[in-house]
Amino acid sequence: MMSDLFSVAIDGPSGAGKSTLSKRAAAEFGFVYVDTGAIYRTVGLACSRKGVDLLNEEEVAAVLSELKIDIRYDSTGLQRMILNEEDVSDQIRTPEISMCASKVSSLPTVRAFLLDMQRGFARKYSVIMDGRDIGTVVLPDASLKIYLTAAPESRAKRRFLELQEKGIETSFESVLEDIIQRDYQDTHRAIAPLKKADDAVELDTSELDFEESFRALCSIISNHKEN
Repeated sequence: MMSDLFSVAIDGPSGAGKSTLSKRAAAEFGFVYVDTGAIYRTVGLACSRKGVDLLNEEEVAAVLSELKIDIRYDSTGLQRMILNEEDVSDQIRTPEISMCASKVSSLPTVRAFLLDMQRGFARKYSVIMDGRDIGTVVLPDASLKIYLTAAPESRAKRRFLELQEKGIETSFESVLEDIIQRDYQDTHRAIAPLKKADDAVELDTSELDFEESFRALCSIISNHKEN
Protein backbone atom coordinates (compact mmCIF):
# COMPACT_ATOMS: atom_id res chain seq x y z
CA MET A 1 0.00 0.00 0.00
CA MET A 2 1.27 3.45 -0.89
CA SER A 3 0.31 4.71 2.59
CA ASP A 4 2.69 2.18 4.14
CA LEU A 5 5.72 3.77 2.49
CA PHE A 6 8.04 5.92 4.60
CA SER A 7 10.42 8.41 3.00
CA VAL A 8 13.37 10.11 4.69
CA ALA A 9 14.85 13.14 2.92
CA ILE A 10 18.37 13.97 4.10
CA ASP A 11 19.96 17.20 2.89
CA GLY A 12 23.20 18.88 3.80
CA PRO A 13 26.52 20.22 2.53
CA SER A 14 29.29 18.23 0.87
CA GLY A 15 31.28 16.00 3.22
CA ALA A 16 28.70 15.98 6.03
CA GLY A 17 28.54 12.18 5.93
CA LYS A 18 25.14 12.00 4.25
CA SER A 19 25.94 9.04 1.99
CA THR A 20 27.72 6.87 4.56
CA LEU A 21 25.18 7.49 7.32
CA SER A 22 22.16 7.21 5.00
CA LYS A 23 23.41 3.94 3.54
CA ARG A 24 23.84 2.34 6.95
CA ALA A 25 20.55 3.72 8.26
CA ALA A 26 18.72 2.34 5.21
CA ALA A 27 20.13 -1.10 5.97
CA GLU A 28 19.14 -0.73 9.63
CA PHE A 29 15.51 0.05 8.80
CA GLY A 30 15.19 -2.11 5.69
CA PHE A 31 14.73 0.87 3.37
CA VAL A 32 16.11 1.47 -0.12
CA TYR A 33 19.02 3.94 -0.11
CA VAL A 34 19.18 6.48 -2.94
CA ASP A 35 22.36 8.57 -3.26
CA THR A 36 21.18 11.39 -5.52
CA GLY A 37 24.58 13.07 -5.40
CA ALA A 38 26.02 10.05 -7.18
CA ILE A 39 23.51 10.55 -10.00
CA TYR A 40 24.61 14.17 -10.49
CA ARG A 41 28.25 13.14 -10.25
CA THR A 42 27.63 10.64 -13.05
CA VAL A 43 26.25 13.40 -15.26
CA GLY A 44 29.22 15.59 -14.29
CA LEU A 45 31.65 12.82 -15.25
CA ALA A 46 29.96 12.29 -18.60
CA CYS A 47 30.08 16.01 -19.41
CA SER A 48 33.69 16.28 -18.24
CA ARG A 49 34.69 13.41 -20.51
CA LYS A 50 33.03 15.17 -23.44
CA GLY A 51 34.92 18.37 -22.67
CA VAL A 52 31.83 20.58 -22.77
CA ASP A 53 31.30 23.84 -20.90
CA LEU A 54 29.68 22.60 -17.69
CA LEU A 55 27.65 25.78 -17.31
CA ASN A 56 26.45 25.89 -20.92
CA GLU A 57 22.94 24.46 -20.89
CA GLU A 58 22.84 23.78 -24.63
CA GLU A 59 26.13 21.86 -24.63
CA VAL A 60 25.21 19.86 -21.53
CA ALA A 61 21.74 19.09 -22.92
CA ALA A 62 23.38 17.59 -26.01
CA VAL A 63 25.36 15.23 -23.74
CA LEU A 64 22.21 14.28 -21.78
CA SER A 65 20.53 13.08 -24.97
CA GLU A 66 23.28 10.47 -25.34
CA LEU A 67 23.28 9.20 -21.75
CA LYS A 68 21.90 6.01 -20.31
CA ILE A 69 22.17 6.14 -16.52
CA ASP A 70 21.23 3.13 -14.41
CA ILE A 71 21.32 2.50 -10.67
CA ARG A 72 22.08 -1.05 -9.58
CA TYR A 73 22.72 -2.60 -6.20
CA ASP A 74 25.44 -5.14 -5.48
CA SER A 75 25.14 -8.14 -3.15
CA THR A 76 25.82 -5.94 -0.10
CA GLY A 77 23.12 -3.44 -1.07
CA LEU A 78 25.66 -0.86 -2.20
CA GLN A 79 24.41 1.52 -4.90
CA ARG A 80 26.42 1.30 -8.11
CA MET A 81 26.24 3.96 -10.81
CA ILE A 82 26.20 2.68 -14.39
CA LEU A 83 26.94 5.11 -17.22
CA ASN A 84 26.29 3.71 -20.68
CA GLU A 85 26.86 0.19 -19.30
CA GLU A 86 30.11 1.19 -17.51
CA ASP A 87 30.32 1.03 -13.71
CA VAL A 88 31.67 4.47 -12.79
CA SER A 89 31.02 4.26 -9.04
CA ASP A 90 34.70 4.84 -8.18
CA GLN A 91 35.49 7.40 -10.89
CA ILE A 92 32.79 9.81 -9.69
CA ARG A 93 34.24 10.16 -6.18
CA THR A 94 37.15 12.53 -6.93
CA PRO A 95 37.17 16.22 -5.89
CA GLU A 96 37.34 17.17 -9.58
CA ILE A 97 34.11 15.34 -10.41
CA SER A 98 32.52 16.74 -7.25
CA MET A 99 33.01 20.24 -8.66
CA CYS A 100 31.71 19.12 -12.06
CA ALA A 101 28.58 17.79 -10.37
CA SER A 102 28.04 21.07 -8.54
CA LYS A 103 28.18 22.98 -11.83
CA VAL A 104 25.88 20.79 -13.92
CA SER A 105 23.39 20.47 -11.05
CA SER A 106 22.77 24.22 -11.30
CA LEU A 107 21.24 23.75 -14.77
CA PRO A 108 17.43 23.41 -15.00
CA THR A 109 17.78 20.95 -17.89
CA VAL A 110 19.83 18.56 -15.77
CA ARG A 111 17.55 18.80 -12.75
CA ALA A 112 14.44 18.15 -14.86
CA PHE A 113 16.20 15.22 -16.55
CA LEU A 114 16.83 13.49 -13.23
CA LEU A 115 13.86 14.58 -11.10
CA ASP A 116 11.41 11.86 -12.11
CA MET A 117 14.07 9.18 -11.71
CA GLN A 118 14.55 10.23 -8.10
CA ARG A 119 10.86 10.56 -7.27
CA GLY A 120 10.18 7.19 -8.82
CA PHE A 121 12.07 5.41 -6.04
CA ALA A 122 9.91 7.00 -3.34
CA ARG A 123 6.74 5.98 -5.21
CA LYS A 124 7.83 2.33 -5.12
CA TYR A 125 9.80 1.87 -1.91
CA SER A 126 10.37 3.17 1.59
CA VAL A 127 13.53 5.18 1.02
CA ILE A 128 16.30 7.17 2.59
CA MET A 129 17.32 9.66 -0.07
CA ASP A 130 20.14 12.13 0.39
CA GLY A 131 21.22 15.17 -1.56
CA ARG A 132 20.96 18.94 -1.38
CA ASP A 133 17.36 19.66 -2.33
CA ILE A 134 15.55 16.46 -1.40
CA GLY A 135 13.32 17.91 1.31
CA THR A 136 12.80 21.23 -0.49
CA VAL A 137 12.28 20.09 -4.10
CA VAL A 138 12.52 16.37 -4.84
CA LEU A 139 10.41 15.02 -1.95
CA PRO A 140 8.66 18.05 -0.42
CA ASP A 141 6.10 15.72 1.18
CA ALA A 142 8.66 13.32 2.68
CA SER A 143 7.62 11.54 5.88
CA LEU A 144 10.71 12.97 7.59
CA LYS A 145 13.23 15.64 6.60
CA ILE A 146 16.69 15.87 8.15
CA TYR A 147 19.35 18.53 7.60
CA LEU A 148 22.70 16.87 8.27
CA THR A 149 25.57 19.29 8.68
CA ALA A 150 29.01 19.83 10.24
CA ALA A 151 31.64 22.57 10.33
CA PRO A 152 33.72 22.91 7.12
CA GLU A 153 36.92 21.91 8.94
CA SER A 154 35.31 18.74 10.29
CA ARG A 155 33.98 17.82 6.87
CA ALA A 156 37.32 18.50 5.20
CA LYS A 157 39.15 16.29 7.70
CA ARG A 158 36.77 13.39 7.02
CA ARG A 159 36.99 13.79 3.25
CA PHE A 160 40.80 14.08 3.38
CA LEU A 161 41.10 10.80 5.32
CA GLU A 162 38.65 9.12 2.93
CA LEU A 163 40.70 10.18 -0.11
CA GLN A 164 43.91 9.03 1.56
CA GLU A 165 42.41 5.60 2.17
CA LYS A 166 41.55 5.40 -1.54
CA GLY A 167 45.12 6.30 -2.49
CA ILE A 168 44.17 9.71 -3.91
CA GLU A 169 46.94 12.22 -3.17
CA THR A 170 45.89 15.69 -2.10
CA SER A 171 46.37 18.10 0.81
CA PHE A 172 44.04 18.97 3.66
CA GLU A 173 44.18 22.62 2.62
CA SER A 174 43.11 21.74 -0.91
CA VAL A 175 40.21 19.61 0.34
CA LEU A 176 39.06 22.37 2.70
CA GLU A 177 39.21 24.90 -0.12
CA ASP A 178 37.12 22.58 -2.32
CA ILE A 179 34.57 22.12 0.49
CA ILE A 180 34.19 25.87 1.01
CA GLN A 181 33.92 26.50 -2.74
CA ARG A 182 31.36 23.71 -3.12
CA ASP A 183 29.31 25.13 -0.23
CA TYR A 184 29.23 28.53 -1.91
CA GLN A 185 28.19 27.09 -5.27
CA ASP A 186 25.49 24.89 -3.76
CA THR A 187 23.95 27.60 -1.58
CA HIS A 188 24.07 30.35 -4.22
CA ARG A 189 22.85 28.55 -7.34
CA ALA A 190 19.66 29.96 -8.84
CA ILE A 191 17.89 26.61 -9.16
CA ALA A 192 17.13 24.55 -6.02
CA PRO A 193 19.94 25.92 -3.80
CA LEU A 194 21.06 23.99 -0.75
CA LYS A 195 19.05 25.10 2.26
CA LYS A 196 17.38 23.61 5.29
CA ALA A 197 13.69 22.86 4.78
CA ASP A 198 11.46 24.73 7.21
CA ASP A 199 10.20 21.47 8.73
CA ALA A 200 13.56 19.64 8.76
CA VAL A 201 15.25 18.31 11.89
CA GLU A 202 18.85 19.55 12.06
CA LEU A 203 21.62 17.14 13.04
CA ASP A 204 25.08 18.70 13.49
CA THR A 205 27.81 16.03 13.63
CA SER A 206 30.82 18.35 14.02
CA GLU A 207 31.65 16.94 17.46
CA LEU A 208 30.38 13.38 16.86
CA ASP A 209 32.20 10.34 15.56
CA PHE A 210 30.55 8.02 13.06
CA GLU A 211 28.87 5.73 15.60
CA GLU A 212 27.53 8.65 17.60
CA SER A 213 26.23 10.27 14.40
CA PHE A 214 24.61 7.01 13.32
CA ARG A 215 22.86 6.51 16.65
CA ALA A 216 21.59 10.09 16.60
CA LEU A 217 20.25 9.66 13.06
CA CYS A 218 18.52 6.36 13.87
CA SER A 219 16.97 7.89 16.98
CA ILE A 220 15.43 10.69 14.90
CA ILE A 221 14.05 8.24 12.34
CA SER A 222 12.69 5.85 14.99
CA ASN A 223 10.92 8.63 16.86
CA HIS A 224 9.20 9.85 13.71
CA LYS A 225 8.21 6.35 12.58
CA GLU A 226 6.52 5.73 15.92
CA ASN A 227 4.55 9.01 15.85
